Amino acid sequence: MKRQAITAYGKPLEEITGEVAPPQGTEVLLKVIHCGVCHSDVHLHDGYFDLGDDKKLDISGAHKLPFTLGHEIEGVVVALGPEASGANIGDRRVIFPWIGCGDCPVCTRGDEQLCNTPRALGVNIDGGYADHVIVPHVRYLLDFDGIPEGLAATYMCSGLTAYGALKKVLPLEAGQTLAIVGLGGVGFMGLQFAKAMFPEATVIGVDINDETLNAASDAGAERVYNSSDPDAAKRVIKESSGGVAAAIDFVGAESSLNFAQRIAAKGGKVVVVGLFGGKFSMSIPMFPLRELAILGSYVGSLTDAIELLDLVKAGGVVPIPIEKRPLEQAGQTLDDLRHGKIVGRVVLECSN
Repeated sequence: MKRQAITAYGKPLEEITGEVAPPQGTEVLLKVIHCGVCHSDVHLHDGYFDLGDDKKLDISGAHKLPFTLGHEIEGVVVALGPEASGANIGDRRVIFPWIGCGDCPVCTRGDEQLCNTPRALGVNIDGGYADHVIVPHVRYLLDFDGIPEGLAATYMCSGLTAYGALKKVLPLEAGQTLAIVGLGGVGFMGLQFAKAMFPEATVIGVDINDETLNAASDAGAERVYNSSDPDAAKRVIKESSGGVAAAIDFVGAESSLNFAQRIAAKGGKVVVVGLFGGKFSMSIPMFPLRELAILGSYVGSLTDAIELLDLVKAGGVVPIPIEKRPLEQAGQTLDDLRHGKIVGRVVLECSN
């Protein structure tokens, strides 16, 4: 087995080789074919999240090094534990990675992604920047028949994150406007899912990069705005008849969240998805006076993932741009993400 692993936070990934461990109990061993590279991997690689005011949330103690990133995983079943059933050797599957303890009230109600003792692949336990990965149970292996390989992997984070956030603004109707703020890999995915989920609503795109905005316009955004333009927020409010019904912030920076809340109409919702970092404040009376809701969204449930894949299989979602790179370029890809050099999603090719 070979993997690209964190051996020191903030330092280049290193290739590590070792024996492939056989699956135990209900576990399943997959040969990893593709693994997407997510912006949250950058924060995990750094070992902290930026909280603003020069404060950091240190997560370096959460992992035993070396640690393998990668939670957008697609592969082939190569071995089953003695208690595993419901899968066959050779099955090609995409993995739901947001795995919980399986026993707590949160897990039993179907929200494993919110478990307080998580086992998320590539986040809490070793993930897919490798040629093999262990999955705790067959139920996390999902059929992606009809979806292109490589693209399917990205739906388990960028797609699921977008889908889970969009469900929080249901319903949206004709005459209402939804703003997608930040059109990176996850935001671009959000644009495509929004068009499929809210066919009667107006979907607009917001970003600071004109090239990205042009791509969003080509992909179906009805209007696009560069938020670095001092008049952009005023234009959004005017052209959406008093503000947007909902804005989803796929960046999670101080500037993006301030822009999102500014363009929200009375009674509107702002959903924060991105993890770029920083600090946000707003006068408390503005919440009731505007009847404004600001809430966070963290990926989605296993049920959401199944719904999402069914929507994609039905042909309702236009694919985002995918670039494939060899596993050995995992570290370079993280650096490219840090510096905003990637449009769409990079997917690592982990096995031949």
